[in-house]
Amino acid sequence: MRGVIQRVKEAKVVVEEKEYGKIGRGILLLLGIENGDDEKDIEYILKKTIDLRIFPDEKGKMNLTLREIKGELLVVSQFTLLGDCRKGRRPSYSKALSPKMAEKIYNLFVEKARKTGIIVETGVFQAMMEVFLINDGPVTLLLDSKKTF
Repeated sequence: MRGVIQRVKEAKVVVEEKEYGKIGRGILLLLGIENGDDEKDIEYILKKTIDLRIFPDEKGKMNLTLREIKGELLVVSQFTLLGDCRKGRRPSYSKALSPKMAEKIYNLFVEKARKTGIIVETGVFQAMMEVFLINDGPVTLLLDSKKTF
């Protein structure tokens, strides 16, 4: 499972001119689900997402977590995070889990995230989405549950 964390002042998802998920201060998490991902991968990415100390404290030092600032989380499924661009000019998505299975894991991720008490919004699984954000910092981090980077 791969994630791109973006610390945001606000973010939202629009599909066919209709607004779906919208958050204020918090994290936009782009989530790619890989063949073989399971609850361990969900737990790893979720814990990292909500416990990373990436928000400024009173001295301006990145020292606070999403939970501590009472921030919000917008989770957007993005299979292209699994794209392998090492060969040729067209990315290979062979590592991405099939849409039917990926949707189950995505929904389980969102369900577990909501159980943490954090406000969680989502995009629309497998839809063509417009994602709007004001990146705060900018702060953008990469996560991989297999710890390949």
